[in-house]
Amino acid sequence: MPHELTGNPSRASTGLVDVLDRVLDKGLVVAGDIKVSLAEVELLTIRIRLMVCSIDKAEQIGLDWWKYDRHLSPGREAVVRENLELRQQLHVLERRIAALTRSTGRPRRRR
Repeated sequence: MPHELTGNPSRASTGLVDVLDRVLDKGLVVAGDIKVSLAEVELLTIRIRLMVCSIDKAEQIGLDWWKYDRHLSPGREAVVRENLELRQQLHVLERRIAALTRSTGRPRRRR
């Protein structure tokens, strides 16, 4: 049978790859609302927002919630704790330097 009648699987997969590449590069947004009403009284509204794009594109437009979600980044809590400890140590060192500067009237030089 000719390719026109049976279709070309490699061409179809190439087309799918091109579409997927474009969607991940540019992004795709699907939005919709579902409202449940009874006797013209709204009982329930569900808002659905779906965005499909690459991680790079999401970060580029400011969507990086997965970095801060403790369920998706379980090691992040340890990093945050370490960061706080380092900030506290830095604050203590800055106060010591300020106290030394005040007591001598000028900054100390390294030898």
